[in-house]
Amino acid sequence: MPSLDTLKPGQPLPEIVFEPNEVDLFFFNAALWNGHRIHYDAPYTKEVEGYPDVVIDGPLQGDWLSQVVTRWLGDDGELLEMSYSNRDIAYLGERLRAGGEIVSVDPTTREVVLRLAVRNERDAVTTPGEARVRLAPTTV
Repeated sequence: MPSLDTLKPGQPLPEIVFEPNEVDLFFFNAALWNGHRIHYDAPYTKEVEGYPDVVIDGPLQGDWLSQVVTRWLGDDGELLEMSYSNRDIAYLGERLRAGGEIVSVDPTTREVVLRLAVRNERDAVTTPGEARVRLAPTTV
């Protein structure tokens, strides 16, 4: 768990690299009951919808952002709120990085605001987001 007294705005969160494959996308969409074929059917995606490849789900990228936050927090913190939006398309075969940085730290409430992003191989942000977390009091 991060220590409140060592946190400063601008500090990066550890990044997580994702390289989803067809099976990952199939199962994610099956779990959501999302039948849109652009997320698993390459011929349909290319020939009917006109995309260059299978499209990686926006909600999956949002999930990756939540993983960045919860891994950083550990078991002794609480994710209070999180938001994200999908701004650019990511395609199957891309290597995507999810990470973020500290925006602000409130020692009184023990709350930390985070800026988050999924970035593609060109370092363009596909999915920006924000989160507010509360760190548990440290015990001695």
